[in-house]
Amino acid sequence: MNMLFWKALATALAVLPIASAITPEELLAAPRRSDLSPNPPGEIGIFSSTNYSWESHKAHTVWNTVNLTTGEISLLYNGSEISEIVWVGPTNTSILYINGTNEEDDGGISIYGGDITALDEAYLIASLPAPYSGLKAVATSSGDVNFLVNALAWPNGTAYNEALVEQPLSTARIYDSIYVRHWDTWLTERKYAVFAGTLTGGDKYSFSGNLTNLVSAISNVTRAESPVQPFGDSGDYDISPDGTTVAFLTKNIDLPLANYTSSQIYLVPHNGSSKAVPINGFSGPSTPPNAQGASAQPHFSPDGSKIAYFQQDGISYESDKNKVYVANVDSENFNITVLAENWDSTPDQVSWSVDGTSLFVAAPDLGNERIFEIPLSAQADFKPANLTDSGVVASYYVLPDGNLLVSDSKIWSSRDFYIISPDGALVTDLFHANQVDPELAGLGPDDVSEFYTQGSFTQVQSWLIFPKGFDPSKKYPLAFIVHGGPQGGHYNSWSTRWNFKVWADQGYVVVAPNPTGSTGWGTAFQDAIQNNWGGYPYEDLVAVWEYVDSHLDYVDTENGIEAGASYGGYMTNWIQGHDLGRKFKALVTHDGATNIVAQIGTEELWFTQHEMNGTLWDNRDNYERWNPINYIHNWATPHFVVHNSLDYRLPESEGIALFNILQERGIPSKFLSFPDENHWVLNRENSLVWHREIFDWINHYSGISG
Repeated sequence: MNMLFWKALATALAVLPIASAITPEELLAAPRRSDLSPNPPGEIGIFSSTNYSWESHKAHTVWNTVNLTTGEISLLYNGSEISEIVWVGPTNTSILYINGTNEEDDGGISIYGGDITALDEAYLIASLPAPYSGLKAVATSSGDVNFLVNALAWPNGTAYNEALVEQPLSTARIYDSIYVRHWDTWLTERKYAVFAGTLTGGDKYSFSGNLTNLVSAISNVTRAESPVQPFGDSGDYDISPDGTTVAFLTKNIDLPLANYTSSQIYLVPHNGSSKAVPINGFSGPSTPPNAQGASAQPHFSPDGSKIAYFQQDGISYESDKNKVYVANVDSENFNITVLAENWDSTPDQVSWSVDGTSLFVAAPDLGNERIFEIPLSAQADFKPANLTDSGVVASYYVLPDGNLLVSDSKIWSSRDFYIISPDGALVTDLFHANQVDPELAGLGPDDVSEFYTQGSFTQVQSWLIFPKGFDPSKKYPLAFIVHGGPQGGHYNSWSTRWNFKVWADQGYVVVAPNPTGSTGWGTAFQDAIQNNWGGYPYEDLVAVWEYVDSHLDYVDTENGIEAGASYGGYMTNWIQGHDLGRKFKALVTHDGATNIVAQIGTEELWFTQHEMNGTLWDNRDNYERWNPINYIHNWATPHFVVHNSLDYRLPESEGIALFNILQERGIPSKFLSFPDENHWVLNRENSLVWHREIFDWINHYSGISG
């Protein structure tokens, strides 16, 4: 048994946290802060903070500045009109910002110029007749500013504005190919596109009104789209430091979207004067032969001569390993190279060092998201060193002095800001939400521990989260929470949806395992879940439960409950039909699969076909092997079911089927559905209902209440 195991075990058994309780109301009302964005010299940072009022039932946003030397926070703007701010302009305190409305009140937005030292003197530059967002901007040598925004666009390239569209007399939808809907949206002829424009310099910037769509003209089997939906944002495109060139990400236009995850990165002049060219096209002379999967995070080097990005090998696998690539910004010779190819990790964020000789990447690592440095000279066997420890990095910026400005969160803090040196040493500790927000007062690392157990594949890590006033001489019911993905994980991060501390403060000890399939413990551990959904992961969870039952005297397993969402919802349904299901007093499934065969009704066919190692018609046995519905004769544990109407990846019929079977078999059960939510519950009012209903259910069966 390794030393990490024994150290974690000792901590789990001996720790005596002094915790404060946090309620669902406090969780949902507490400030939600953006990342901290520094000005060009790295002296001042800007972030937004949004609170929610249960009295007015409205959210309110303020913008603040932070002195990056002293940590002093000052109010910049009090109001929700400003939606985005970027640092650009003639001085180190100049900004552009987007106002979420315009004077015409026609569904468009406005762009303003100003200075943080006199924001009340900001002036209107442009009123744009569509809901553009994702502003990126750089100053050119001429004194102009080249910028990018994105918006939904018509096939002819013009931006779409729902407020200006006449409603058709018929609501019919007609399709002649698959992929008719995605995530929470029925697909139409409109797709997102990146638009380029130029603000003319002078005493004040002016704008001609001309925007160039850089994306929509690219098409073949499918039409290009950037940002890639449903999760794409301004991270899907970048503008070179001199403003002349744009890189953007789009799904591979030569392949059908329902069957492949492949995507590529294109280069195009900012003014659209020549055709966009894919950097990593399949037929590219320097494209590595295995580089056919999803791409991500294009970033220009400081001198604009190179571009860094990630790409996976698997052409129909969303969770394959991200490899780190660097290419020349030269359509005649991209000269693509891969860095640290054998590093057994999947980075998902990247920034360049000041001198452009290395990359800082962030990747899941042992239940955290950590930053690593990779030099451009890194060979295949190079192993990057961890620069951060606890927490999940939300963003980081490389400052002019080479230090890194980091924004992250932890299970006990919704947002922390700090500066570290390139070797990971703390330079300046700027801000901790749990030391400022009254809702989070008293939360800290003593609320959390971790332990490892031997699983079927290898050792399995689990988080332990303790309730308010935890006393190890007492017993607390177990809340056993299974994560989604399936290639995902429980991380040391704050969540406004599945917040472990809020669950614990109902009176539970939360155990959040990371079984086979979890990310951050190597690709072999992650990939071993393929065609094995109810195998290794279930065995791992049984092993974790047995360890808790036999080793943690303060955990009451006899009155424990289990809950999970997405793949965790599937696993809850699988547990219901197997021996582990009899170990819990109640179960909670949020948007989980009940009948794997019915997943032919999803929109991302590549997902199920990859996970079950083939199509339904060629590999039916794989679908049936791990199908929860085949074990309904074993179902017996009271079961709460949540399934939302806008969840198209896991259609709501899965939740209704689960509820129908439970009811028909006389098993205590309850069904909750939100017609306006997708795979998640994002509306705060809906989320409060979600928390109250689930907690009422589990607290009743665990004996905490009633």
